[in-house]
Amino acid sequence: MPYDVVIVGAGPAGLSAAIRLKQVAAEKGAELSVCILEKGSEVGAHILSGAVIDPRSLDELIPDWREKGCPLADVPVTDNQHWMLSKTGKISVPHFLTPPFMHNKGTYTGSLGNLCRWLASQAEELGVEIFPGFAAAEILYNDDGLVKGVATGDMGVARDGTHKPDYTPGLEIHAKYTFFGEGVRGHLSKQIIRTFDLAKDSQPQVYGIGIKELWDIAPENHVPGRVIHTQGWPLNETEGSNGGGFLYHQANGQVALGFVTWLSYSNPYLSPFQEMQRWKTHPEIAKILKGAKRVSYGARAISDGGLQSIPKLVFPGGALIGCSAGFLNVPRIKGTHTAMKSGMMAAEAAVDAILSQRQHDELAAYPEAFEASWVKKELSIVRNVVPLVEKFGELIGSALANVTMWAEYIGLKMPFTMKHHANHKSLWRKDQVKPIAYPKPDGVLTFDRLSSVFISNTNHEEDQPVHLTLKDPNIPVEYDLPMYDEPAQRYCPAGVYEIVGQDEGNPKFVINAQNCVHCKTCDIKDPTQNINWVVPEGGGGPNYPNM
Repeated sequence: MPYDVVIVGAGPAGLSAAIRLKQVAAEKGAELSVCILEKGSEVGAHILSGAVIDPRSLDELIPDWREKGCPLADVPVTDNQHWMLSKTGKISVPHFLTPPFMHNKGTYTGSLGNLCRWLASQAEELGVEIFPGFAAAEILYNDDGLVKGVATGDMGVARDGTHKPDYTPGLEIHAKYTFFGEGVRGHLSKQIIRTFDLAKDSQPQVYGIGIKELWDIAPENHVPGRVIHTQGWPLNETEGSNGGGFLYHQANGQVALGFVTWLSYSNPYLSPFQEMQRWKTHPEIAKILKGAKRVSYGARAISDGGLQSIPKLVFPGGALIGCSAGFLNVPRIKGTHTAMKSGMMAAEAAVDAILSQRQHDELAAYPEAFEASWVKKELSIVRNVVPLVEKFGELIGSALANVTMWAEYIGLKMPFTMKHHANHKSLWRKDQVKPIAYPKPDGVLTFDRLSSVFISNTNHEEDQPVHLTLKDPNIPVEYDLPMYDEPAQRYCPAGVYEIVGQDEGNPKFVINAQNCVHCKTCDIKDPTQNINWVVPEGGGGPNYPNM
């Protein structure tokens, strides 16, 4: 199937790119064919974010979005709070201590999944073809090595590789340009980065894992538009760990709450899922959740590297957009607006190239536009925040980070850019740390992983090839278990990995692939990089409502 542009991923970057492609082509009196492949069962099924969204890019893309029924307009942020937590108390950080861009003025809180569903409707009105349930599984190349498109995965393949009665072969989607907007640690994006050595001049990307729940809370505790961020407890009790929590009062009496653990942590006994559950027991958080009911759960890795970790954005025949490249502004905890703008910039470059009949070349105009954009300026201001906190710890590091943000904000550019270290290299041996004793879930405020996965509506066809592949099946038991007590048992927020038979002296590494919520943490944090996440059959995975 030939198109002018094929986009992998119907997230905010991919949808914005598709809309902008159609807009610019129409402005020039031309018509372009554009399709989006989305591995989720529907647009938004795999989208998870807090989310507090800066509408800057949306204002550029669709200026009248508020009048068009966009769900993001429902809840503007009206109250912004930042808490430093101790085990039993909190200190509120005054606004005047932080730069104005941290105050959330003019932002909105709501479901990023629902925003993507609305953007998809806008794209389809312009003629964009969107194919949910089709996972892009393979990159296609011309004989000269240029990217010519992607192929979707075969459907109906049994675990042993045989074809089931409903077998359907994948499709080849050919395009003049292919945009990869798969999100963080995209399966094909990481191949593109490696194949074209796009990261040779950038720092290693570093990550966090965000674990989120949606709660229906008591009306007397709900304040629409209130946004709360937290630092400190409980991660400050574990050496070498950083992160924080969020709690956003959204529409219909709901709060979105969650916890981000930076994947630079060093203790292999740390469980991001358990830290999130423990965080909810803080008196200030528990007070908000009194009488509330949990209705949804999910998890997703986020890219924390910032400006210095963005790889080269283009290659012959395509571009990286959104979180596939890593445009998150970490201290603001916002990446939707930057992701959208990246897709728009790539789209504008592609239209010019296609109409000039420069097919499959490098879209040099895209990185040039990025260099001159407000996205580059915004990310430059905060580029040293993550490495400062990691190097000097939460209190001193946060104070130094705040000083650098203020200095950059008023135009005093810091003469240095700090480096990152890959997350999979940060774990200490199990004999160098103390195990962490987590309390048992109470089923009211705190929960276990399997009951959580159940309300994420995660489903995979069980009789299919396991999409969590091992380069060496012996490493988990022969190396990771004695060295780190196999940390995959704890860093996975969905209970995918477990060691069985250890008490009997016959340990085995079990992969419960049907539980996978596609967060990509295993692909990132595995200390030997032995786990390789590949796409399962299209339509599998979580089905997030209102997340």
